[in-house]
Amino acid sequence: MVRVITYGTYDLLHYGHIRLLERAKALGDYLIVGITSDDFDKTRGKINVKQPLEERVNAVRDTGIADKIIIEEYEGQKIDDIKKYGIDIFTVGSDWTGRFDYLEEFCKVVYLERTQGVSSSEIRDQKQSMDVGLVGYDNFLNKIYAESRLVDGANVVAVYSDDTRQLSKDVLSLTVADCYDSLLANVDAVYVHSHPSRHYLEVKEALEAGKHVLCESPMALNREQAVELDVLAKSKGCILMEAMRTAYSTAYARMLLLIKGGKIGEVVSVDATCTSLSTNSENVCDELKWSSMTAWGPTALLPVFQILGTDYKDVSIVSRCGEDKTMDEFSKVDFIYQKATASIKVGTGVKSEGELIVSGTEGYIYVPAPWWKMDYFEIRYENPADNRRYFYQLDGEGIRYELVAFMKMIAASLNNSRESLKYIDNIDRSVSYAICDIIDKFITGKCVRLMVQKKEE
Repeated sequence: MVRVITYGTYDLLHYGHIRLLERAKALGDYLIVGITSDDFDKTRGKINVKQPLEERVNAVRDTGIADKIIIEEYEGQKIDDIKKYGIDIFTVGSDWTGRFDYLEEFCKVVYLERTQGVSSSEIRDQKQSMDVGLVGYDNFLNKIYAESRLVDGANVVAVYSDDTRQLSKDVLSLTVADCYDSLLANVDAVYVHSHPSRHYLEVKEALEAGKHVLCESPMALNREQAVELDVLAKSKGCILMEAMRTAYSTAYARMLLLIKGGKIGEVVSVDATCTSLSTNSENVCDELKWSSMTAWGPTALLPVFQILGTDYKDVSIVSRCGEDKTMDEFSKVDFIYQKATASIKVGTGVKSEGELIVSGTEGYIYVPAPWWKMDYFEIRYENPADNRRYFYQLDGEGIRYELVAFMKMIAASLNNSRESLKYIDNIDRSVSYAICDIIDKFITGKCVRLMVQKKEE
C-alpha cells in the first residue's frame, strides 16, 4: 500500500482544494491530510483564517477524499508524521516548490500544480470589507493602523483627533475628519481610543449612527452606562466590542484553560501589576492624560475577574493622587472572595515589576513582566522537577488578533450567526461591567482611601 500525506489550512474550502486533494489521493492508495491548527497558523503569520479548526476539519472530512485527518500543531511535525505513519509520498501545491525538498531524505516529494484562478486569499478578498475610522490622539493609533493592514476586512480610511502631534505620517495620510460626525458619515466601524471620559458619548453616538464599535477599555465609567450601550448596540444590530489585547493573546487564553483544568489546584490568590511611566506623554495636556486606574485598571482586573469571577465579597482601593483626586499616579485594589483573595497595582507615576502570579493549592502560575504582552508563562510546583514552561508567539502586541476577532464578530452578525458571537468575543459582559464598577468606585470615592500629594506653594 502506497501511503500519501499532504498538509494545508483548508480555509474556506473551494474547488482548488478539492482538486488538489483528489490528485494527492491519486498518487497512492491511502491519503492522510494534515490540517494546521489555529495556533500553528498564527506562528506562520496566517492570522486572517476565517474558519476555526473544527469547521475546516469537517469541510475536508465531508469531501470523502481523505482516509485519515490529523492536526498539524508544531514546527517539524512533518518529519514525525512521515515516520509515524510510514509515508511513501509527501505532496503539496507547486507554490511551495523547493520548500520541502529536505523531506526527500524520508520519502518521495511531489509538488502538484494548483488549479489556476482560485485561492482562499482571493475568496477572502472578495468578502465585504469594513471601512474603519480611528478616534484618539496618542501614538497608539499608529500601532493600530500598522496592524490593521495585516487583517482582512479592516480597511482603515479615516482618523479623527483633537491633537495630531503624535500621529504618524501614514495615519495623517488618511482622511482627517474635521469633526466626529464627519468621520462617522464615512465609515462602517470605529476604533475608539480617545480619553476615557469621552468613551461613553462617542460609542453611543457611533451606535446611534449604526456603526460597529471597538472601544478601548473601559468603554464606560460606570455599569449603568455600559449596560445602556449594550442595549443600544443590540437594538441597532451593531457589534460593540471592548478592546483589551491581552484577552486575545494565545498564551493568556491557554493559561486560563490550564487554570480551569485544575493544573494548580484551587485558586486562592491572583496578583497583577501594571505600571508604565510613559503612559502619558509630556506632549499631552492634563485634560487628556489617563489616570492609573483608567489606563491600567481594566488590564490588571481582567485576570482577577476571569479567574475568580465577579462575585467578590469586599473591595478596597488605596490611591496616591494629586489635588485632583480622580487623577491617581498609583492605585492598589484588594479583593476578598468567599475562598480567595486578589490584588492589583497600577501606576502611571510609579514603576514596579509588571508580573502576574496566580496561586493555587497545588502550584502557581508565574508570568514575567510585562505580563499583559504574554507570550510565555510557567507553572511551578513544590518539586521543581515538575515545573512546566509554555511558549506561544505573540505578534503585534496582540492588536492584530483583537482586530481579527472584531472583523469575525461583524461577519457573524451580518450572517445572523448571533450564537457564535460568544465564542469569538473573549471578554464576557459580566467582566466588562465589573471593571466599570471598580472604575466608578474610584471616581466617586467609594471604598477609596487617598494619599493626596499637595502641590508646593
